[in-house]
Amino acid sequence: MSIKDKKKKETSIVFKVLAFVATFALILWVFPREGSFRYEFHEGQPWRYGLLKAKYDFPIYKSDDAIKAEKDSLLANFEPYVQQDRVKLEEVKKQLREDYESYLCLTVPRYYINYLTEQFDIIYKAGIISASQMSEFEKKKVKGIVMVSDNVGEHRSISSLFTAKKAYSAILSNLPVGINDSILLNEFDLERYILENCTYDQSTSAKRREEMLHNVSETFGMVQKDERIVDQGEIITHETYLKLSSLKRASGERSITVGGYWILAGQTLWIALMLGFLFVYLRRFYPEIFGHLHTLNFVLVLILILCVLTSLVIRNDEFLNIYMIPYALLPILLCTFYDSRVAIFATMVTILICAPITPFPFEFLMVQMAMGFTAILTLKDFTQRSQLALCILGILIAYCFSYTSLSMLQQGGVDQVQWITYVSFIVNALLLLSSYLLIYLSEWAFGFTSNVTLMELANINSPLLRQFSEICPGTFQHSLQVSNLAAAAASAIGANSLLVRTGALYHDLGKMANPQYFTENQDGANPLSSMPADKAVRFITGHVIDGMKLAEEHHLPKVLRDFITTHHGSGPARYFYTLFKNEHPKEDAPSYYFYQGPDPSTRETAILMMADTIEAASHSMKEYTESSIDQLVEDLIGRQISAGSFKDVPITLQEIEVIKKEMKSKLRGMYHTRISYPKEVTSR
Repeated sequence: MSIKDKKKKETSIVFKVLAFVATFALILWVFPREGSFRYEFHEGQPWRYGLLKAKYDFPIYKSDDAIKAEKDSLLANFEPYVQQDRVKLEEVKKQLREDYESYLCLTVPRYYINYLTEQFDIIYKAGIISASQMSEFEKKKVKGIVMVSDNVGEHRSISSLFTAKKAYSAILSNLPVGINDSILLNEFDLERYILENCTYDQSTSAKRREEMLHNVSETFGMVQKDERIVDQGEIITHETYLKLSSLKRASGERSITVGGYWILAGQTLWIALMLGFLFVYLRRFYPEIFGHLHTLNFVLVLILILCVLTSLVIRNDEFLNIYMIPYALLPILLCTFYDSRVAIFATMVTILICAPITPFPFEFLMVQMAMGFTAILTLKDFTQRSQLALCILGILIAYCFSYTSLSMLQQGGVDQVQWITYVSFIVNALLLLSSYLLIYLSEWAFGFTSNVTLMELANINSPLLRQFSEICPGTFQHSLQVSNLAAAAASAIGANSLLVRTGALYHDLGKMANPQYFTENQDGANPLSSMPADKAVRFITGHVIDGMKLAEEHHLPKVLRDFITTHHGSGPARYFYTLFKNEHPKEDAPSYYFYQGPDPSTRETAILMMADTIEAASHSMKEYTESSIDQLVEDLIGRQISAGSFKDVPITLQEIEVIKKEMKSKLRGMYHTRISYPKEVTSR
């Protein structure tokens, strides 16, 4: 390995490790730390766990409704503070005396002044407040106030206060003998003497209100250490519900102040262990996934998304249920783009990461394992939409069946089954319907090609293949034969037969640019025979480049473009190369006598190279016998192995022997002889 390749490989490893570290850090960051309380409970429903005792003393917190009712009761009896100005009375009385001495004494007897002075004493001492403020008090249904005068507070009824209008009416009503109301109205301008001397003290009232609300206790008792709280099967009463809610709150506070660091350490080790297993598994058994950063990131992103959703649901468990999360998206997508072994391993890693933070870890693990097995078994080869619908239905049944069986197993009956959980399973199934859209989004974002897409591309009635068959009928027939031959060989060794079949249909697409230069499309003379060899060979080798241009123009997936570039590898154009070597035995052939490659790097592209060479060469055989077909297959594949065409392919000699055997069998079937039918003798 060169120094450049070594550095490139080391850099690649660094980026992959960083991808795992980033996934680990994000999962750890979103996971909740309050790990001491993982029970799920609802008032009026049975307790699903065993006997629960208090491990430490904790207060019993009142419900929010109870605290609100208590505060509302206090506010209903709250007395706002009102400041009274004592000086205002003396000012008014002084003004009355001055007015009397100035001009009222000429027409009004003095006892009128004495009467008004007595009334002012009564009214001003009771207090005069603005009509708008009195209306505000009445609107808030205030029953009493605290009248503050000279820093001394006195409780008063709100009815004892006067407004200007009420004070005016009080002076004119119930007049004593000798006091004429007409004189008071005509001689005195009473409005000048009725002034507000009380104001609402907003700051003091607000401060006092806050003190009252702050003094409302959030607790109403204590649960002592080792005190029994609830046992399995008991109905959760309101009192028990408050104790459980208080324990949950105390556990969260205690885990942060006492055990938060230990919980963080435990989560760190657990997540690192699970992701470490995945790292080793993919690196050792799936180099085709681990070897490319975008394919590795796809697996990690799916795991990360499900872990984040789990954390969000755990934090909002009053409205959401853990079983609403569509964990089956992971095996569905991984089965679509990889295989069942990767899917089941990644699914197990994900649910093992999430299990410790769920309310029922054991139940969660069992139910999700049943889901994972069902998804993989029902979606081995995803090629039709109906398969996805059947898979989702199977997952829903697996969820319901596994949950019900576990409930019966643990609780000895179905009377304590949480029926609302089945609604969560239905929501889960509905969310899984989005997987069909996610498959296409994944193809676009990560450059994958699903079996569904391959099936669509393999449709010979598609516009591109129909055009191919019209322009190059011979080449198209050759492609069909190659696809059948290669698909059978792929199935024999467990390779992706659908992929190689589709790749075979497009591998000679470039011949559409110059179909007349290829013998399978010719009706008569070969135009290449009249050309110099160095010019003719360029037309032959150029069909690979032309094929890539057409593939890019029609947006064919990269996985299919690989079949176009590798089906001849970097080998020579055999016919013209042999002519050149015969004429120039001591010279090396120029580069244009060779295809540009690269050589195959997957089992599927290697199988196509074998099938393409064998099918094309089979048409030049003089006789089709079992021995001649066997010899043809052995010679051509042996030549490709000797040339090193498969040096980068993860294929074994045993698999190559199986491929040879399958191709020999298929060729015998293609070129079998038939009996000649007798001619009918006509009667004379």
